[in-house]
Amino acid sequence: MSEHPPQDQDVPASDAHAAMDASQVAHHQVADQAEPEAAAHESDVQGDDAPERFVAVEPRAPFLVGLYRKMFRLAIERSFARVGIVGLGFGMVFCAISIRLVIMAATPGSGTDDHRVAAAATTAIRPDIIDRNGEILATDIRTVSVFAEPRKIYDKDEAVELLTAVLPELNASELRTKLSTKKGFVWVKREITPKQQLEVHRLGIPGVGFLPDHKRVYPNGVAAAHIIGATNLDNIGIAGMEKYIDNQGNGALNSLGFVAKQADLAPVQLSLDLRAQFAVRDELVKGIEHFKAKAGASMILDVNTGEVIALASYPDFDPNEPKDALSADRINRMNVGVYEMGSTFKAMTLAMALDSGKYNVNSTFDTRGGVLNWGRQRIHDYHATGRVLTMPEVFTHSSNIGSAKMALGVGIPGHKAFLRKMGLLDRMRTELPESASPILPQRWSEINTITIAFGHGIAVAPIQATAAVGAIINGGDYIVPTFLKTDEATARAKSTHVISTQNSEAMRFIMRLNAVEGSARKAAVPLYYVGGKTGTAEKVIGGRYNKNRLFTTFFAAAPMDKPKYLFVTLMDEPQGLPETGGYATAAYNSGSVTGKILERVAPILGLPPQFDPPAKPFPLMTKLGAYHANMVDGR
Repeated sequence: MSEHPPQDQDVPASDAHAAMDASQVAHHQVADQAEPEAAAHESDVQGDDAPERFVAVEPRAPFLVGLYRKMFRLAIERSFARVGIVGLGFGMVFCAISIRLVIMAATPGSGTDDHRVAAAATTAIRPDIIDRNGEILATDIRTVSVFAEPRKIYDKDEAVELLTAVLPELNASELRTKLSTKKGFVWVKREITPKQQLEVHRLGIPGVGFLPDHKRVYPNGVAAAHIIGATNLDNIGIAGMEKYIDNQGNGALNSLGFVAKQADLAPVQLSLDLRAQFAVRDELVKGIEHFKAKAGASMILDVNTGEVIALASYPDFDPNEPKDALSADRINRMNVGVYEMGSTFKAMTLAMALDSGKYNVNSTFDTRGGVLNWGRQRIHDYHATGRVLTMPEVFTHSSNIGSAKMALGVGIPGHKAFLRKMGLLDRMRTELPESASPILPQRWSEINTITIAFGHGIAVAPIQATAAVGAIINGGDYIVPTFLKTDEATARAKSTHVISTQNSEAMRFIMRLNAVEGSARKAAVPLYYVGGKTGTAEKVIGGRYNKNRLFTTFFAAAPMDKPKYLFVTLMDEPQGLPETGGYATAAYNSGSVTGKILERVAPILGLPPQFDPPAKPFPLMTKLGAYHANMVDGR
């Protein structure tokens, strides 16, 4: 055959093997394993020299095949290992991505904070707030806000120039800073008008767009501002009943996206009567301006339910512009301010004396001399009588000495215990988040009991004192004031009985007597059977009481035979006027304003005029005699 050298040519075995091409070697290697017979036949055909040439190849073939097999198996094993490692890596990456997606869906992450802020702003839907008669006090309206994606805005300067041209209230440097960030989302302006939206849209700036938003509006402006509170730009409550609503779970629902529309939320109904609220604020502002006072406040409390029917504190603010509320003089003086309440505290002292069982309405107290010396302290009566006074007379003449002797008779432990159960030694908690703790003596000694008996040496929030007086006249049940509409049965079930019904009647009798012949005559509006008490306290300036800077308070209740409403007015530093003879005490200013409020609001609240005195208004007090009975009847 031509493929092989001549048989007589001497060719070494190694040369013969090298002369074969790769295909022939492969052919012989496979033939040696799979077809031994064919290989033997071929060697016969090749001649006698053929076995000698293949003898050198045969011993190597099994070794190469084995090596090939080992290499092949090793390659396969390594391939499986690599594939496993790669698969494991992909699996771990997939798991990490999956976990991340779950976390991002369930909780806030860090990569899309700005977008979530936008989402929260557009989903923070709030329920309406209405008054007790269904009048809207606060509601949401739909609006839009402008946002920008700085990464998509190529010409920042042009964008700033165009946006400030149609939205001139924007600060150009601040906007330029926002658009220069690497954030994916920034607010340009919140809550724009439809006209502004159209103008911004016409600019056609890439990376600037709009998001639907909700704006909280207060259609009655300043009316009840301190009660309603306000919200921020994200429609989250920051004060008043707005904050209370979020604390009740509305904020959590919004953050989780459970509230789809405002119709899903029932309105929050307050105890306020908007008609009375307007009247109270109007008379209060007029009174503050007339008596040149720094500030003032007024409220109406339903003593049988604890409902706050109206509350105004002036200066106030418009919740549509909540930044105005940041001024220090715009606090809610009824809830947040703490003051020495002056002689209005004598109502608590007399109620305590009756409750102790040591005194009754016929008890007498010696005030002759007009001065009570206690150590280095000298206690005076403002209008000294120089005689022995009955308990009702201590109240009508506002005797400091008589009140001090009552408190000393009860003793320090009894005094503190009574004030505590009347809610005057602890911070009062209502629905309003804003409240203040009372200021108490660090060391309560006898001199503290003496001064606290007539309203000095202890400072409380006026709403606390109002609740205590309400308990004194409503039959003896202490009810925490509420700003939510409720009913008497519910309120009484939650109340605490603090004084007896008989002692409550005695206090109503005494307060009525004070309106007939005492310091509460300024608020004795005819036909409404009013009772009340004045309170004038000197303000502490530089650690000392200043006689020329007064804080005045007035309480008036009607009708005194069956009390329904308690009216309270306070003024900070009212001035004496020629018409008052230069006096600036409570009867002339706070008392006068309270009388005007009562006269204006009583018909609104459904208090019927009493053209004839009630028959037997105080049946348990008949033993006091004809003089007192005739006086309290107003005859």
